[in-house]
Amino acid sequence: MKKLTKKRIRQWLIGIFALLIIADIGATLYFYRVACVRNDNPISQVKTTSPNYALVKNFNMLPKTTVTIKNDKLKLDAWYVPANKVTDKTVIVVHGFRQDKSAMRQYGELFHQLGYNVLMPDNRGAGQSQGEFISFGFHDKYDVIAWANYLTNKNPQSEITLYGLSMGASTVMMASGEKTLPKTVKSIIEDCGYDNAWDEITYQGKVGYNVPAFPLVYSVSLESKIRQGWFFQEASATKALAKDKLPILFIHGSKDTYVPTRMVYDNYKAVKSNVPKALLIVKGAAHAKSFETNPTLYRSTVSKFMNKYNPVSTGQ
Repeated sequence: MKKLTKKRIRQWLIGIFALLIIADIGATLYFYRVACVRNDNPISQVKTTSPNYALVKNFNMLPKTTVTIKNDKLKLDAWYVPANKVTDKTVIVVHGFRQDKSAMRQYGELFHQLGYNVLMPDNRGAGQSQGEFISFGFHDKYDVIAWANYLTNKNPQSEITLYGLSMGASTVMMASGEKTLPKTVKSIIEDCGYDNAWDEITYQGKVGYNVPAFPLVYSVSLESKIRQGWFFQEASATKALAKDKLPILFIHGSKDTYVPTRMVYDNYKAVKSNVPKALLIVKGAAHAKSFETNPTLYRSTVSKFMNKYNPVSTGQ
């Protein structure tokens, strides 16, 4: 009778363990699809809306052309908006998670008003660009570098600023640490980027689904490694910034609960003290809402930074 009881207990334990594994596999596939598989429906926290002020009133009237490149066997699509006056200065504007280039119209118009050419790409797996997966900047950083090379090949005198919002911000920060980033890139502006994909996805699992990191985030990260070739810890803006040599402006809203405001301080500290860097915390701004919350402060801060590190020539 005793042996039978132990056998039954083992069977129950094995059965429970098997059920937990099955449940974890199911949850892994579900959350991987939510986080990492292409989906053109924006999430509620960053859903594109029309601002209630005239930030984008002229963008649709601006002359723009569609340009494409191929990188990593994917066809990538972008809008190119030339400046009103001929200039070698261009800003690459990179969008966020589950968005596309159209969500960045107000930023494209901002830099156009400041006198710059603007290149607005669709990330891989978004908009008109090819790609099945979302890579949280890990692969996207190489696409940004490819776009910078495209501009440089067309005009070797190019002087480029990388600008990114949310996931796009983390993407340009990750690009900052790459040796292959062309020397024509002169500065970086990031707005509300996360420190690394692991921390952001773990945070979202906790606040959005009340899911602990173990075992689910570990298994979803493993699924990413299997299907895309990278673990979540590898998509790290903070680690890349330790190798950054370019002037960089950090922007974050004080009320950001999607990418917690605390992350910007870790990213800021990661940049070496001898590298020019600046930090703007916009009081009361939620995620990706700093420009909308205080457009005057935002515009003046960006303009001051650009005038110092990648100025448009007044003689043109």
